[in-house]
Amino acid sequence: MPDVEKKGCCTPSRDGTSASADVLRVSTGDAEVLAGMVELAGGSFLMGTDTAEGFPADGEGPVREVTLDTFAIEKFPVTNSAFRRFIAATGYKTEAEHFGWSFVFWSHVARELVEDTVASTPWWCKVSGARWDAPEGLGSSIEKREDYPVVHVSWNDATAYAAWAGVRLPTEAEWEFAARGGLAQKLYPWGDQLRPGGKHLCNIWQGEFPKQDTAEDGYARTCPVDVFPANGYGLYSMTGNAWEWCSDWFSADFHHAADASRVNPRGPVEGVARVMKGGSFLCHKSYCNRYRVAARSSNTPDSSTANLGFRCARSL
Repeated sequence: MPDVEKKGCCTPSRDGTSASADVLRVSTGDAEVLAGMVELAGGSFLMGTDTAEGFPADGEGPVREVTLDTFAIEKFPVTNSAFRRFIAATGYKTEAEHFGWSFVFWSHVARELVEDTVASTPWWCKVSGARWDAPEGLGSSIEKREDYPVVHVSWNDATAYAAWAGVRLPTEAEWEFAARGGLAQKLYPWGDQLRPGGKHLCNIWQGEFPKQDTAEDGYARTCPVDVFPANGYGLYSMTGNAWEWCSDWFSADFHHAADASRVNPRGPVEGVARVMKGGSFLCHKSYCNRYRVAARSSNTPDSSTANLGFRCARSL
């Protein structure tokens, strides 16, 4: 099948051939982006998990103490509105635009727009014209979705946005520290129960995956970034809704080494895929329960999908 292979649990990959997305110089900072950040004091926390619900092959464990410097991270994922400002200011074209297509979930797209499907995960479709401002392909739009997370952005696109805004992508350790909201070794940003008291606290799949999403949480696709409660650090949408890119190259065992850094750790110096965290609206316990804060996955830096976005961080 041309250009398409499966990588990771919930997001398919391109074949690793870059579309040569536009490259931007680092700016002195975008005021709106900087104003939307929460400062976190850093310190030590327990990263990773050894829970039976996890995926050891992903490198979720072992649990280890990690220490971080003070940093700031965005309160919300980057929204369509914020990404639109970036495009208007720079004229940047995303990799999905250069390629002419991106990946969309099968039930969200008109059949005539489907060029191909992923053999191992046929619910993922290669869709003509799918891009950040046309999430379901030609004829779709982000009208009335200004406060939804921007999707169909590759890692390369996300780093270009960050360069324009004068910030960067968070490391995986920073992302996980932030997502935990000050709670130690809990499964989710709010505790160990997915639905405490029967209440939905994130946007994930309900029903039979991939056939029917009953949308008991109110949403069968992405949702506004602020509809579910913030965690203990005042950060929203840290799990579910859309996966988020981190700066690190992915490795399942890099952090297992005896001399692996536990102070401001980063992934290996090179690799083929970048870390993604947080899960998405397509995650379901029967297939992918990676909406847990310690869960991790990866995708190639040029890949883009309907459930993959990002948020930014900066050093202080």
